[in-house]
Order: sequence, then structure tokens, then C-alpha cells
Amino acid sequence: MRLALGTVQFGLSYGIANKTGQVTREEAGAMLDLAANSGIDTLDTAIAYGESEVCLGQAGVERFRIVTKLPAVPKDCTDVCSWVSRQLNGSLMRLGVSEVYGLMLHRPEQLLSSYGKALYSGLTELKDRGLVQKIGISVYSPDELEHFVDGFAFDLVQAPFNLVDRRLFSSGWMRLLKDAGFEIHVRSAFLQGLLLMSRTDRPSKFAPWSSLWDRWDEWIAGSAVTPLQACLAFVLGFEEVDRVVVGTDGFRQLLEIIDASRTGGLIDRPDIGCDDERLVNPSKWAEL
Repeated sequence: MRLALGTVQFGLSYGIANKTGQVTREEAGAMLDLAANSGIDTLDTAIAYGESEVCLGQAGVERFRIVTKLPAVPKDCTDVCSWVSRQLNGSLMRLGVSEVYGLMLHRPEQLLSSYGKALYSGLTELKDRGLVQKIGISVYSPDELEHFVDGFAFDLVQAPFNLVDRRLFSSGWMRLLKDAGFEIHVRSAFLQGLLLMSRTDRPSKFAPWSSLWDRWDEWIAGSAVTPLQACLAFVLGFEEVDRVVVGTDGFRQLLEIIDASRTGGLIDRPDIGCDDERLVNPSKWAEL
């Protein structure tokens, strides 16, 4: 199973299509059981995801590989290496584990700052001590990768990738990363749920891309697959992708995602690729 369970909803009410809010502790436990029984072996979380790590620790994560992420280094931090160590120790305590599979930077651009060397040293020290198996970065755009791939010995990269945002592949970075031995995790397979919305539910602020949505809606109407199946079949159709991180609002949606992931690859792919940052980068949506 190449799906990884994203757990931001375990700690926050997250996502443009989220109508149910933060996942309850009881439902989180049921979702983890479903994930483990379905062959999902990786959980994706972050210190910045509210109560996510606490929720996971209370539910028990011994059946999974855990990937978590460091927040931005505070501006007043005077000992970055020690800060990195303290952040991971806090995660280990909240998660109830002695080590994690992956530790990534949520703000990798800080590696280019005056304290970037200390930040990188902090990560590699944790790996050398056996507290982390793989270190890496989470990026919003493949354009960021050119700053970090050659100058740092990272193992893991997470980036957005979906039917609309195909930049990881079209830029050539997906193949370059795989050839260089990186483990590739992709997220935003549903563009935060935007690709799963009906024409009537789609927020009006996305109207500037109406021709794209028309092509998507027409393709779905004439296809034998659901939007969920199409989104998953697309990203899982790339052999370079090791894990597809999927976030869900609850048990039922996770069950639907797991079932949809078994559809198989797409022979026909709708032409809805777009490089416009205002659409493909959800952090820009507040500006629309």
C-alpha cells in the first residue's frame, strides 16, 4: 500500500472541503486501525499540526512509520542545534516513541540563512544518534529543490502533486530525485479537496480557472471513474512516488480513499494541468 495517512485533521480543522472539523480521539483510533489493517504503514504529521502528535500518541502508533516536521526556527533562537534536538524530543514524548522514521523541515528556506549550517547539523546529528532514520524537506514548489538537493545530504522529499499541479513531474524533478536515491512523498492529491467538489460546491473565487474546471467536470461526466478514483489513479500511476499522503475528515472518507486507491492507473488523463501559483498553492488562496 503506497498510501500514507496524513494526520493534520487529527490536530486541526483543516482543508477547504472539510465540513466536519477536527477528528475526534475515538474516530482517530478507528482510522488508525483501518489504516493498519489495510496495509498503510506510514503516518505523516508535524509539530505545527495542533494536537496531532498528542492524539497519535494517545491512540498508539507502534504499527506505523512516523514522519514529522519541524516548524520554523524562532527569530530569537541562539542555539539552533539544541533547539532542533528539543523539538524532536518533544515530538517523541508526545508520540510515545523512541525514534521516528522521518524528520523534515517545514521551512527549508531557513537552510539558506545565517544559521542554516547549524540547522542542518542539528538534523544530521539526530540521524547519527539513531533518533531519526531519514531527514528531508517539505516544499511548496519544485523550484525550491534546486537550492537543497546538491548542497545537503537529504533522504526524503515531500511535495505537492495532483492532476492540476503536475510540476514535480513536468519540471523533471521527480525523475532526478528518484535517480539520486531520494524517497518521494507527495501530498495534495485532491488539491485540498477542491478536485472532489461538484460544480455547485466549488467556491466562486476559483472562477478565473473556469475553463479548467469545465474540462474536469466534462471529463468526469463522461468517465467510468469517480473524481476520487481519478485523483488517486493519477498520482499512484507514477512509479517514482513512494508514498501518497492523504488527509481525511473521518473514518468513512478514509475507507472510500482506500477502496478508490485500488482502481488502477488511468489510461486517459484529463488535460487540466496548471502552473499558476494562485491555484496550485493553497497558501495563496486567501489572496483570491
